[in-house]
Amino acid sequence: MKALVKHQKGEGHVALMDMAVPICRQDQVLLEVNSCGICGTDLHVYHDRFKNYPPVILGHEFTGKVVELGSEVKGLKINDHFSVLGATAVTCGRCRYCYKGAFMFCKERRGMGHGVHGAFTRYVAVRPDQCFAIPAGVSLDEAALVEPLAAAVHAVVDIARFKLGDMALVSGPGPIGMLCVKLLLGMGINVIVLGTSDDRERLERVRGFGVTTTVMVDKDNLAATVAELTGGAGVDIAFECAGAQESVRNCLEALRPLGQYIQVGHFGRDLLVPWDHIAFKQLKVDGSVGYSRETWYQTMKILAQGKVKVGDLITDRLPLSEWKKGFDLFEQKKAIKVLLFPENE
Repeated sequence: MKALVKHQKGEGHVALMDMAVPICRQDQVLLEVNSCGICGTDLHVYHDRFKNYPPVILGHEFTGKVVELGSEVKGLKINDHFSVLGATAVTCGRCRYCYKGAFMFCKERRGMGHGVHGAFTRYVAVRPDQCFAIPAGVSLDEAALVEPLAAAVHAVVDIARFKLGDMALVSGPGPIGMLCVKLLLGMGINVIVLGTSDDRERLERVRGFGVTTTVMVDKDNLAATVAELTGGAGVDIAFECAGAQESVRNCLEALRPLGQYIQVGHFGRDLLVPWDHIAFKQLKVDGSVGYSRETWYQTMKILAQGKVKVGDLITDRLPLSEWKKGFDLFEQKKAIKVLLFPENE
């Protein structure tokens, strides 16, 4: 089968290669991939800025159809469709974090797409506990966005603390930022979205979601906008989703005293930011990475309710052979969510 493989360490070294169809163990199911989304992590692996174990097939945001059942598998059927929790591909199952369902912190964890083979291919083998049934009315392509939506749910639903009437700020209108916006709006929260002039098209899109306002921080006066909208008080909660130094500064400066700052974006380097705001405003600071198993159950319930739609974030659907075009569109901010699908061989 054709697969998109990181075949050695270093910048690049990603190519479409022939790989063996995975063997379905007795405790696994074999899925035929419908589509798999391009994620920022895939780009980090491409540029070798994220830990990876080549040769490894990339891709972890996907849905698939069961085509083979291991002899020990119960409760699943051939032709069932699932969204897959790839982050639990390898865990120890014994540490305090695994016991709590907080598997992201297991020292032995390896996720699909960087630690073990992922889904930019036709077939993948996974355990039944990684499979989450797709709610009625949700398409297979939409269900490929469960993974990034779960990351947003973890930040907004699990970690954030706010009340109806609060003003939230989301800095960074990428896919995760947009999903955070959708969740906040679905919960009745007022939202200001920050970006730069490079994000012009994305900011225009989030305005259509019904946000309070958008701000291009390199052209508009953020401080004046926040003061006008909050009566000079500052925003109640800020989600940093850009992974950029100036984005952190903007969030810290926009927050009111006793507000909450949530770090969602990743930087990959040290920062120089006005950290005294944390003390002088007595801010509550939280990090948000990935999700828990419970978050996935909550995410499926959110999708099933139908109030938070994710399909409009899918801007491109490309065959696997056009992976480089998809990577470029995503990295150059010319697309929001790009899905790759396996071609007939």
